[in-house]
Amino acid sequence: MTDRTTVERTWADVVATARRTVADGLVVGTSGNVSARAGDLIVVTPSGVPYDRLGVDDAVAVDLDGRQVAGELIPTSELPMHLAVYRETPAAAVVHTHAEHATAVSTLVPELPLIHYMAAALGGPVRVAPYALYGTEELAESVLRALHGRTGCLLQNHGTLTYGATLDQAYDRTAQLDWMCRVWLTAAALPGRTPSLLTPDQLHQVTEKLRGYGQRG
Repeated sequence: MTDRTTVERTWADVVATARRTVADGLVVGTSGNVSARAGDLIVVTPSGVPYDRLGVDDAVAVDLDGRQVAGELIPTSELPMHLAVYRETPAAAVVHTHAEHATAVSTLVPELPLIHYMAAALGGPVRVAPYALYGTEELAESVLRALHGRTGCLLQNHGTLTYGATLDQAYDRTAQLDWMCRVWLTAAALPGRTPSLLTPDQLHQVTEKLRGYGQRG
């Protein structure tokens, strides 16, 4: 059973990440949502409450069946999507935004073109989950299909979803995804020019090289 201290600590991290999405321009107002595992519970942002108004006593937590076990505020309307990701992937944290460039790309293509090798950090070419009404099981299922073999996807006419082993990793993947979308939109907008794209083989080479990226030990 998850203790209260773990929930409170996770809540502080969730709120800090949610506020970061606003500060970095990845969401406007109360759009988007953030969640993280706290033992056998999921701590999640509430529905329709500005993140700067959330305090230490406002923690919201549910179990994997969606039953609320902590807090009085109503969980995000996108709870079905978050829970689906936790049930079907190794996610420890999920970040959903309405990032401007990523949302624009979601209206144009079924998959983000391979404009940059950092697509490998998300598992490969980033797919677009077909549109479904927000907060529905239909959207959750659409997202899971788009996430197969990936750690992030676009939601058609909606936004982004990424997950990770930590909130920082999930957030960084969201920021990286929106940046790649901005690069593609910028290059594709030049009249008479077509952006060069990476091949699947080139992306595979990057995937292998990334296995040894970063510090060791």
